Amino acid sequence: MSPIRTEPAAALSATELNARIRDLWADGELPDDRRPEYEALVVEWAAAAREDVRPAA
Repeated sequence: MSPIRTEPAAALSATELNARIRDLWADGELPDDRRPEYEALVVEWAAAAREDVRPAA
């Protein structure tokens, strides 16, 4: 089980957030008590992924 996050969202990259999401699913199932954490991570990941996109030249 992964520890509960304490870092602010801005401190984590999309890659780091993705790793934490994958950790939650490590046993092939998402534990019901971890669903709120998962949902928050997905929202943060989506925001971080948008920040990683650069406009075409």
